[in-house]
Amino acid sequence: MTNPAQRNDLAATAQRWLSLWDAPVDWVRFDRLHADDFEDCAPAGRPSTKEGFAQGLRAMTQAFPDLRTALLDLVVDEARATVAVRWSARGTNLGPYLGVGPTRRATVFTGIEIIEIRGGRIVRRWGEWDASDHLAGT
Repeated sequence: MTNPAQRNDLAATAQRWLSLWDAPVDWVRFDRLHADDFEDCAPAGRPSTKEGFAQGLRAMTQAFPDLRTALLDLVVDEARATVAVRWSARGTNLGPYLGVGPTRRATVFTGIEIIEIRGGRIVRRWGEWDASDHLAGT
C-alpha cells in the first residue's frame, strides 16, 4: 500500500539533498540533512562518515565553484525508505580535482545515488558517478 505523504517526504528530502551540491554548499543544511551517524557506502577511498562525505563535497565544489546539479530521475521505495536519484552536474574546473586541473574547462559529471532516509535525515548513501569528461581534460 502506498502512502503519498511518505513518498512526497522522501522525494523532497532527496531533492533538497541533491541541491546541496550546488556551489557554494549550504553547510547548515548539509548538517541538518545528514544524520550524525551517516554512513557513506561509496567506494571513494575517504572515511565513510558524515565528515568524510563533507570533505568529498568540499573538494568538488572548491574545484568547480560554479557547480550546478540537475535531477534527471527519482525513484522512491517507501517500504525501505530509500530514494534512487540519477543526476548530472556541470561546472568549470578552476582547481585541482582527482589529480587533474585546473583545466578551466566546463565539465559534466553524471551519477546515480541511493540514499536511505530515517526521520527526514539521510542515514546511508551509495553512489557511483562518472568524471570521465573531467579526466579527459588531461
